[in-house]
Amino acid sequence: MAGSGRTSARSRIKTGADADDIDNSLRNAKRNLKARKDRSRDHNYIRIFDVNLKVMLGISAFAFLVILFLIRHLVNPAEEARRPRVVTPFPAPKVMDLPQFQGEHRESLYWGTYRPHVYLGIRARTPQSLIAGLMWIGVKDGRYLMRHVCQDSDELSTYGWTNHNGRDFGHQVLVDQDLMLTTSFLKSKVDGCGYGGDWAVRIDVQSKQSKSTEDTTHLFFYMADEDDNALSLNRDFDIHEDSILVSGSRMDVGGWQLHLKSMNNLEVHHAGFKTNHIHNLSDLVQQNLGSQARKFGRLQLSDTSDDSPNILVFQISAQIPFKIDIAFVSGNVSQSSRVEERVRRLTGTLLTSQLREKQREFDAKYEKSFNLADMIDSESLNVGKAALGNLLGGIGYFYGQSKISLPRDPNPGGHDNLISYWPAELYTAVPSRPFFPRGFLWDEGFHQLLIWRWDVHICLDIIGHWLDLMNVDGWIPREQILGAEALSKVPEEFVPQHPTNGNPPTLFLALREIVHSLKEKRFAATESEEISSFLERAFVRLEAWFQWFNTTQLGKDRSSYYWHGRDSTTTRELNPKTLSSGLDDYPRASHPSEDERHLDLRCWMYLAADCMHSIAELFDKDNEPRKDYGTTAKQLSDFEILNQMHFDYAYGAYFDFGNHTEKVRLSWKEKKVGDNYATRELVRAVLERPELRLVPHVGYVSLFPFMGKLIPPGSWILEKQLDLISNQSILWTDYGLRSLAKTSSLYMKRNTEHDPPYWRGPIWMNFNYLILSALHHYSKEDGPYRDRARAIYNDLRGNLIRNVVLNYRQTGFLWEQYDQKKGKGKGTRPFTGWTSLVVLIMAEVYGER
Repeated sequence: MAGSGRTSARSRIKTGADADDIDNSLRNAKRNLKARKDRSRDHNYIRIFDVNLKVMLGISAFAFLVILFLIRHLVNPAEEARRPRVVTPFPAPKVMDLPQFQGEHRESLYWGTYRPHVYLGIRARTPQSLIAGLMWIGVKDGRYLMRHVCQDSDELSTYGWTNHNGRDFGHQVLVDQDLMLTTSFLKSKVDGCGYGGDWAVRIDVQSKQSKSTEDTTHLFFYMADEDDNALSLNRDFDIHEDSILVSGSRMDVGGWQLHLKSMNNLEVHHAGFKTNHIHNLSDLVQQNLGSQARKFGRLQLSDTSDDSPNILVFQISAQIPFKIDIAFVSGNVSQSSRVEERVRRLTGTLLTSQLREKQREFDAKYEKSFNLADMIDSESLNVGKAALGNLLGGIGYFYGQSKISLPRDPNPGGHDNLISYWPAELYTAVPSRPFFPRGFLWDEGFHQLLIWRWDVHICLDIIGHWLDLMNVDGWIPREQILGAEALSKVPEEFVPQHPTNGNPPTLFLALREIVHSLKEKRFAATESEEISSFLERAFVRLEAWFQWFNTTQLGKDRSSYYWHGRDSTTTRELNPKTLSSGLDDYPRASHPSEDERHLDLRCWMYLAADCMHSIAELFDKDNEPRKDYGTTAKQLSDFEILNQMHFDYAYGAYFDFGNHTEKVRLSWKEKKVGDNYATRELVRAVLERPELRLVPHVGYVSLFPFMGKLIPPGSWILEKQLDLISNQSILWTDYGLRSLAKTSSLYMKRNTEHDPPYWRGPIWMNFNYLILSALHHYSKEDGPYRDRARAIYNDLRGNLIRNVVLNYRQTGFLWEQYDQKKGKGKGTRPFTGWTSLVVLIMAEVYGER
């Protein structure tokens, strides 16, 4: 996940136009706006064929069948033969075609806040959706700035869903300078609704400093149809009498209307656009406003529209404070009295009552799910709710095609060949709304550790979508950049996915816990049946995924593995990155080779084999693959073999193995550019010949056998692991465990001129959670180190919670990582991906082996 300098696994984001001034001419715009108001048939032609009509129809039908046969048996196989395996879908029934994901479940999740990259965005779970969203104009240093897409450069004091149940309710607070916006989202299903039901948005605008102000605030709420259906503007809009702003019709929801209600004095203007580039909508709005400002010196939309617009934007202006309710109703919208009743339920006092009830339900479910009331203080409780709420509120729906990079063309001057994956949909949580509003495979397993405990149906839905992205070889692209909106956030060079590269199979973390809970009969009968059918359908894909790792990432030695994709020819990186591991610049062997043995991947494979063994036991105890998975898990957990391959008895720690030397430096070298110009660049200098050896860097990777609970509770090696964890000169800090030991030669070292240290010291919540889980485990196991594990656990847990809560209080955000010296939040914000695991840390809920 990209901090300010990250350019690797977490691709850099594009800087949007939203960060610029709307237009210089807007500086002089007026602050208080005033109101402005069937072909005919040829019967003779038909009679010519009356006599032989039956014969002709018979011949036509026969010819059609012959042509169809030829197409299916000649054309399609030829196309299949030409299709590269990498873009061939896995040949098995889709997980998402299971009955449990259809019907009521599918409809209940149809609408949602599934556009995490914007501050408030609503869409349906369908490829070409009707979408809605919010923009507003912020003021900073006397400049007008458009807010729409979440981005760090907007410098909002805080934003994020403080409560969200993942289904039909959410509450968000956004603070932009002195402006405070509170947005609430609610779904409703009553008689007469279209598919997916109705929904409402409440936007409450306040001044942070005072209760009232003469300043005018400008909101922009829009509706857009990705399917290019024309929207109908209501030119007779009246907030009290005829509250319809816009209406239309779609195949999925039928007729629909958007209503605006408010008790305040509002001024409403509009602009309509006809375009397929909805992801550039904020640019269109800015251009319209700029043109108006230059012509008339006023800050308002033009009240004009393209012919048959598929986007309508409404500018809603009023003095602070004010509140607006926006209601979307669909289906049967012809009976005015019934529609009025539905709109009334979604606005005003009735909406207030429903939002309060949903808030009470959220609080009650949060307490039931995590039982935190008696364990932590009220401030920590609220931080936990915000962590969960923004994780669930950040779930998105994406549709598009991944770009796959095939091996470079061998011809002189050849380039990487790009090919498109098949069109696919993905329903997934995201790590960070401003920086990574898309799916990341290895993050998702950590996300689901929290989500399955909140709503196992949403969890299975997400995992099912990921598994359906698998190709015929069992590979899943690790980063999903699907659709124009997602692509608009990522520079082109970082889009292609490489089919030789994997990502840690962290989905098994959540699946193993779900399987364990299923065996312990902790689910209701209906849930148990649905989980079992899910696992049975998913098993063949999980097998293929496991086998992909077990073949493509296999090492030279038996039961050894190494991450493919490291660059052995780099001249700029101090230590060639291992992007596929998810740990990017964490120190590995200085010289990548096929001789490497990566400790973390071995432990991930143990997790996968152990989980597959558990799933297989559910369905067929005499199944041969079950025995294979059990054998593989036993082999990978063999303590003696593990120590032979990865343990340094002299140092008392586990390490990677590879072709390595410590004597590698980055040195400045002069480089000539053109005839008369010279520049300097940092290049890699190797001062000693590497040799095959253990790679002596203590950090998160060194603790993987500990995190996997592979060390016997009575072993002296467990004591050595506890020594590494608790030593302040190595990993311990007052804010959590650092990712790399202070004693490492690469501790906090830049990897290139432009790449600051990432996994070389800062504190990360995902691994601290797994380490806490192991400490919790060993504190309950009989052995000589039980009490020490408990003491370290208590101290580490307290440090992590205290630091996350303190940073949230001071900054209004959860962060991607935390500084190992002072505990300050670092990297991206808000980051409620795996940092939201703090909720499980508060609740002391850990996976059971």
